[in-house]
Amino acid sequence: MTHALFEPITIRDLTVRNRIWVSPMCQYSVEAQDGVPTPWHLVHLGSFAKGGAGAVVVEATGVVPEGRISPQDLGLWNDEQRDAFRPIVDFIHSQGAAAGVQLAHAGRKASTFRPWESTRGSVPVEDGGWQTVAPSPEAFDGYAVPRELAAEDVRVLALSFAASARRAIEAGFDLVEVHAAHGYLLHQFLSPLSNHREDQYGGSLENRARALLEVLDAIRAEVGDGFPVVVRFSATDWVDGGLTLEETTQVARWAAEHGADLADVSTGGNVASAPIPVGPGYQVPFAAAVKRDAGIGTIAVGMISEGFQAEQIVATGQADVVMVGREFLRDPSFPLRVAVELGVHVDYEPQQYHRARVTA
Repeated sequence: MTHALFEPITIRDLTVRNRIWVSPMCQYSVEAQDGVPTPWHLVHLGSFAKGGAGAVVVEATGVVPEGRISPQDLGLWNDEQRDAFRPIVDFIHSQGAAAGVQLAHAGRKASTFRPWESTRGSVPVEDGGWQTVAPSPEAFDGYAVPRELAAEDVRVLALSFAASARRAIEAGFDLVEVHAAHGYLLHQFLSPLSNHREDQYGGSLENRARALLEVLDAIRAEVGDGFPVVVRFSATDWVDGGLTLEETTQVARWAAEHGADLADVSTGGNVASAPIPVGPGYQVPFAAAVKRDAGIGTIAVGMISEGFQAEQIVATGQADVVMVGREFLRDPSFPLRVAVELGVHVDYEPQQYHRARVTA
């Protein structure tokens, strides 16, 4: 018996061994604050590849220094960072998994303290923080007021994403994901709650989507035709007057026309007080709707923690891939465990671990 979750998937020139992928999860662990990956990232990410993931996608990685969520975030704006990623990517590949990286700019949600620190909000400049930027000079709740980006700044932003995508290829990555969700900069452009511009980047949905589409055009021109590009969306802001599923579906359709291959469909993040009804699989219907109506393959995310749940999402066509986060933290070998639960034989369990096989 075949199971959809363990069927390979091909995106452009890349074939991935299964549909259980590691969602980007911020580690806030670059203690040197220079964006360069560390041994922590090698062990953290490598464990998921060893555990049977189809693709391991690196956390939100700043395309410019001021794009980091915290001073301890990863970056891919220089060659030192690129070179430090290479051994991590090589190890992921050695375990048979694909390697991806989420390229990001946090906009008005940048320069923040790590979530486990006692201080919340924006890191002051004198303590290692920086002036944040956004489509409009309006702060996220509890954060510093950002500087409004000029139109020329937005055009330069697209080049920064493209340059990081080029470095991703040079480091050996197999795909990139553009972060346009969770209240970060490209989502800030998409949402009418955070974008009050009156130029070509504000107003109509087409204008609000322009920054993202220019990023995609720049990346596709840089990486060529064979390299997969994913976009993460927040399908709804969960509040009246915010970004809607219908708008996101249209933007996903445009994104596909501009070279995106998959829409990674999440929700929320742009309004701190949004009443989000969190529960198992709560975001899956949004991925299903975008897949149905936008003509682009989708990735489902959000409290997917059981093998049969993940299999049902893919087998019923609600999404093409599931991305799993917290369950990978609890069990880095989640895909191998799911294979046993579903009765699927896989040939990529590390030989060193065969002695621990579960037999019926």
